Amino acid sequence: MPKKVFVYTELQLSVPFDQVPWRQMNPTLLAQPGLVRKTWLSGIGTNTPGGFYEFDGYDNARHFADVYFPTEAAAMSASFQTKLFDGDIVEEASRQMRSPHYDI
Repeated sequence: MPKKVFVYTELQLSVPFDQVPWRQMNPTLLAQPGLVRKTWLSGIGTNTPGGFYEFDGYDNARHFADVYFPTEAAAMSASFQTKLFDGDIVEEASRQMRSPHYDI
């Protein structure tokens, strides 16, 4: 299993980002096991909130994607999309592109 896993999420609803309760959500997100960092995303022209997360391994990323994130989406009455990506296999290519995810 990869040691570095990236998770992409997107809620299927249209909410201007200033109405997304990110201030309330950030402490809970920061407490997720294995979360290294998150970048919030907001769809241009769609206002679909989401994020790009870095986790310290597959098990923590999978738990987030299968357990935590679906409950957050349900609380917002939203369908969602979640994808997991292997961060180990792309390390060399990403380092050549100056990705900050490999500076640590």
